[in-house]
Amino acid sequence: MIYIVEDDLEIREMEAYALRSSGFEVSAFDCAKKLDEEVKVCVPDLFILDIMLPGEDGLSILKRLRAQESTRIVPVIMLTAKGSELDKVKGLDLGADDYIAKPFGILEFVSRVKALLRRSSINLEAEESKVISLDGVTLDEAKHTVVAGGDNVELTYKEYELLKLLLSHPGVVYSRQQILEKIWGIDFKMDTRTVDMHIKTLRQKLGEQGSIIQTIRNVGYKAQ
Repeated sequence: MIYIVEDDLEIREMEAYALRSSGFEVSAFDCAKKLDEEVKVCVPDLFILDIMLPGEDGLSILKRLRAQESTRIVPVIMLTAKGSELDKVKGLDLGADDYIAKPFGILEFVSRVKALLRRSSINLEAEESKVISLDGVTLDEAKHTVVAGGDNVELTYKEYELLKLLLSHPGVVYSRQQILEKIWGIDFKMDTRTVDMHIKTLRQKLGEQGSIIQTIRNVGYKAQ
């Protein structure tokens, strides 16, 4: 089941028709209130959220979905007329899995939905309840928590995924481009300086333990 939240009737019907024609079950809504009522009854396999909505906007909906246990790991595509890098970064940091700017080709739209659902299925099957620890930093995948130096650390979705990548492979050096592809998705084009910005913020949040993330000059980053 796929849930769409889009206030433009023509676009909403086009998206729903394209997905149904591809064999998906779809429910489409024009506002957050109607979505919330449906989520209480059934949690979907994918959310497609427009940013500009009447009442509560898409980013606010996304933030709530990532805070709720029942929807925390359900994939989300942000679909909006806004195409600036700042908007993309904000949505992706809040936990969006993909970002498509309007206007878009319907074939690409359906292809991106299928690709995300495939990745989500693989990740879900591979997910294990495990704890990763390195030099005073502990990441609990089951609880989705991070502790550094004995203190709980609040991370954004992408900061958490970035830390998990590095902690899961201590000593392995990842280039900025590799990090972008693994954390932000291979289809998402972004300046590699975005990685540096997230590394800087992650180190600050980890405090003294932030030193476990090492910079390899002219290459990238590793956890050691």
